[in-house]
Amino acid sequence: MSERSLSPAWLASWTERVSGALAALVGEFERRHGFPPGTNEVRAACRDDQTAARTLAHADLISADPATLHDSIGDVTWADVGNGYFLDPASDVLLRQEHGAVDAGADLVVAIGSNGGGLSYFAGSDGSVHRARTALLDGPKLDKVADDLRQFLELLERSLTQFVVDGEPGSL
Repeated sequence: MSERSLSPAWLASWTERVSGALAALVGEFERRHGFPPGTNEVRAACRDDQTAARTLAHADLISADPATLHDSIGDVTWADVGNGYFLDPASDVLLRQEHGAVDAGADLVVAIGSNGGGLSYFAGSDGSVHRARTALLDGPKLDKVADDLRQFLELLERSLTQFVVDGEPGSL
């Protein structure tokens, strides 16, 4: 395992940090925006998520990190951070994988989540994370946003922290 690979300990630390930031966001949300917040959470993996994560780990299309992620974290729903950020449960990732990965030129990628603006995030077989330029899933044009899932989670955390401070989520 490389130092950049995900581990349950790193994911627990990340979850603790972002959960604190989400609590600050939710605590001030209605006062700042005039309406109650939606769902903003990092849901812990249940037994079904962990079973799907083990199945995902045996797949050859993406790196091991998404499986490690979903063994600890069921899904991420941040409905009120900018347009929103969402990391799908392992069962959804598996379903998309069963229907075929998306050809991204030299790499095959599988959708792992989205932002609330209609753009999907994809994990590549090399571990990199990409974002679609448009909402179309048929042959999307992709931009690499992170070298690996850990870097992507760090970018998500920065977007959340920035949003809590000044209401701007950045460009992720």
